[in-house]
Amino acid sequence: MAKVAVITGAGAGVGRATAEEFARQGYNLALLSRNKDRLNKAVDELESCYGIRALAIPTDVADAKAVERAASATEDELGPIDVWVNVAMATVFAPVSELTPEEFERGTQVTYLGQVHGTMSALSRMRKRNRGTIVNVGSALGYRSVPLQSIYCGAKFAIRGFTAALRSEIIHDKLKVHLTMVDLPAVNTPQFDWAKNKMGKRAKPVAPIYQPEVPARAIFFAATHKRREVWVGFPTVRAILANRIAPGLIDKYLATAGYKGQLSQEALPVNAPANLFQSVSGPYGAHGRFDTKSRTGSWEMFTDRHKSVLLAVVGVSILGIARLAFGKK
Repeated sequence: MAKVAVITGAGAGVGRATAEEFARQGYNLALLSRNKDRLNKAVDELESCYGIRALAIPTDVADAKAVERAASATEDELGPIDVWVNVAMATVFAPVSELTPEEFERGTQVTYLGQVHGTMSALSRMRKRNRGTIVNVGSALGYRSVPLQSIYCGAKFAIRGFTAALRSEIIHDKLKVHLTMVDLPAVNTPQFDWAKNKMGKRAKPVAPIYQPEVPARAIFFAATHKRREVWVGFPTVRAILANRIAPGLIDKYLATAGYKGQLSQEALPVNAPANLFQSVSGPYGAHGRFDTKSRTGSWEMFTDRHKSVLLAVVGVSILGIARLAFGKK
């Protein structure tokens, strides 16, 4: 019998790519997002290409009751949920001084509380069966914040705290439920075209950029292997580790580079779409407009899959450095 996965934010971006990766691996799917048309298109494509069953459930993850209804509908139609993946997000490109309390509230409800709601609905069912996996999707920006993305960064920091607290509770209760987190780099998704933007210039991801299939593969790997956390891409590793060493220096660097790196020279189109409070219509898919600038693979996933090999390589490197530093005088 095919396993069942629920993917939030499945209408576009990383969520859409993740849905395809799970479908490729033979999972039946429940796809959650606000846009019914994109969900229905995804269902048609995934069922025809991979021969799996897929269920479109239009859902605003900021609404806990709606998420709970989606979880019940999934199990009624497809069976017990084996994997729940929390991907949905919403944000605004703007400095704090230009944001409203309502924008902060909405972005936090979707990006942070959406993952809380999904986790709670999944865990309540997995707890009874004492099995299952929950994947929370984080970001390098959940370790090292950048200007113009305070809503998103705050939410991703919160997800880390929530996930860590819950992990200890799962261990305390001796549950055989796996909780993991996948932290992403800059990804080529439609968010840079439809996220609310108050900067007057089109937003762009900070290079290097990865295609959404890269985090999708990492998410599937995290869901099917016992890893506490997976970091995707060297920029994620660099941001996390560098912030531990010299956070003050990075603050000053980002005061300039954090603006230039996230804004193109293209003027923001008049009446540019903004998906914060309502879904944006249109033929959006997994990819954004940066296909020619995006990488299709991540060497760093190798490090997580082959830790023993990496440790051996690092050990040999350290020995070599030590011999050079402390060799014959």
